[in-house]
Amino acid sequence: MTDFLLLAALGFVAQLVDGALGMAFGLISTSFMLAFGVSPAHASAVVHTAEVATTAVAGASHLAHRNVDRSLFLRLAIAGVAGGVLGAYVLSNIEGKAIRPFIAAYLLVMGVLILMRAARALPIEDARPVFAPPLGLVGGFLDAIGGGGWGPLVTSTLIGSGQAPRTVIGSVSLAEFFITMAIAGTFFTELGTVYLPHVLALGAGGVLAAPFAGLIVKRVRPRPLMVAVGLLVTALAVRDLVLVLAVSR
Repeated sequence: MTDFLLLAALGFVAQLVDGALGMAFGLISTSFMLAFGVSPAHASAVVHTAEVATTAVAGASHLAHRNVDRSLFLRLAIAGVAGGVLGAYVLSNIEGKAIRPFIAAYLLVMGVLILMRAARALPIEDARPVFAPPLGLVGGFLDAIGGGGWGPLVTSTLIGSGQAPRTVIGSVSLAEFFITMAIAGTFFTELGTVYLPHVLALGAGGVLAAPFAGLIVKRVRPRPLMVAVGLLVTALAVRDLVLVLAVSR
């Protein structure tokens, strides 16, 4: 029961942050699960299965608050699904200990990128990026491999290129629902099972917070949250790298 409540609290906090930034549910959840010794493939599978529910609610909230650019959403979703399926297949067929250092290094890079993004002030434009499909493809692949990364890569890149944060976060969040479904389905096919108690706990906490996504993105200043998430993910990734290197000696 204690583990269930802890994971539910983790899911709630991670989804609140995700609702404000359009990123970080997967990174926060996966970083903590890896820190507790869960294998990369199973951590990513649990996170993405739980995210099927949270992203559905969050996506609906963004639609209701008119935060979605339909053209951007479609280009991201189609490419992201393809990348996500490929990433989940690759991760499912690689031994967990072999890939764990690379996952920790990836999370470290994502944490640093979030901190770098938080330190920059960039102009906002309404132009639609032509690189959305390849960005979605890479984002979906890395999201499946790292258990999180769709938001940090795709959202940060689009906002960094001058896109309006509100429509970027809404479009990226809605696209994530379809990418998450594809990744979760691939993991289930390849692994044969997902640890249901972890999924239910993480998902329950996330679903409770998800309806606030569309409202949060209008009201909360994102920069302080980005700094907090960047520091948290970086610290957890460093911890995991240190543990992996200590064991390998």
